[in-house]
Amino acid sequence: MGIGVKPISEFGTKRLVRNAIDYALERDRDSVTLVHKGNIMKFTEGAFRDWGYEVAEEEYGDEVITEDTLWNERDGEPPEDAVVVNDRIADNMLQQILTRTDQYDVLAMPNLNGDYLSDACGAQIGGLGIAPGANLGDGRVLAEPVHGSAPKYAGQDKVNPSALILSGRIMLEQMGWLEAADLVRDAVEATISAGEVTYDIHRQIEGGEKLATSEFAEAVADRIYGMAE
Repeated sequence: MGIGVKPISEFGTKRLVRNAIDYALERDRDSVTLVHKGNIMKFTEGAFRDWGYEVAEEEYGDEVITEDTLWNERDGEPPEDAVVVNDRIADNMLQQILTRTDQYDVLAMPNLNGDYLSDACGAQIGGLGIAPGANLGDGRVLAEPVHGSAPKYAGQDKVNPSALILSGRIMLEQMGWLEAADLVRDAVEATISAGEVTYDIHRQIEGGEKLATSEFAEAVADRIYGMAE
């Protein structure tokens, strides 16, 4: 048999949830969802859920409303300029993110659940080649794609650089260069929407133009310059 120890701290949980709520407030998002398996792991992920609600209820005043309050006191009608904090069981969330994608904005969860959900969400937008990532700290950010390295493709000018480019956008956003960050996002979106894509996306669509890594990057850069003029 195998026995594992799963540490989870009140300090780390509240720091994570606090950052998630701050992100939602700063970027005018509607909700923050705590994703956990607290129905089974009651003393760890259940505590994550409870500590998350404590942050929401004790530190944010009228800026945040919980889902229980939303339905018990407001019949599901959220107040203007407030973030709704709710929670979902992790396995149910994997279904919700597929069937009710538009109902969720910011998700906060322990690391293991984050691994599951980030890959599932990446699959919905074409694969991990598009999924950016970042490790955010107090005053520091390390931006990097969700995916790891792919040595077998090294030097082939083939793979999708969108995840790396969009990770750079997160870095710009954290630096406060919001206009530049928006330009990067809009240019990547416009390039993919035009059907100019690398092989991983090309095989999923009809009528697209397959580009090399360098060609895709050049197409994005050209659109950034065009949008900035």
